[in-house]
Amino acid sequence: MPARLRRAYGTGYVHFITFSCYQRRPLLGTPPCRDLFLRILEETRNRFAIVVVGYVVMPEHVHPLISEPENSNHSVVVQVLKQRFAHELLERLRQRGDFPEGSLWRTVLKQGHVWQRRFYDFVVWNRQKRGEKLRYMHENPVRRGLVAAPEEWHWSSSRAYAYQEPGPVLVNEQQPVRLKCMGVPVS
Repeated sequence: MPARLRRAYGTGYVHFITFSCYQRRPLLGTPPCRDLFLRILEETRNRFAIVVVGYVVMPEHVHPLISEPENSNHSVVVQVLKQRFAHELLERLRQRGDFPEGSLWRTVLKQGHVWQRRFYDFVVWNRQKRGEKLRYMHENPVRRGLVAAPEEWHWSSSRAYAYQEPGPVLVNEQQPVRLKCMGVPVS
């Protein structure tokens, strides 16, 4: 990432965020780890009253498509999300503690790193880009060969869009936050 990364705050737009596990390790490679992440994403959504337009949790990275919170900024939301997940994951690993020498989880516990430091932020300024980013996220597990169809990956918002199924994270609920499309509020 560039040393002088610039973020756009207070735009009222949706943000396509990407953040990765430390050294691109598959720390989200198991269903319990992905479930833990989604639980914390939902708690964070509630805490900051953000709109989660979509998401996908991959084995080594995450893509949330989120609104800005009214009383903070999306950098704080990402920071809280990453810190809470790291804290809970490391605590679970410490409690288990019997990992073989050289295992991924022993290395994580020893180093104490779960996430890369920074995150990528793309401002989604119109409905066309929003659809493009949703398709990209939902197709990600298919492109990686993890599933044959987007709806088969249980750790994305794909089923919410395909079947209107409620998932572990409330998707696209327009709460007090108002999204902007080309500078005009959209309800």
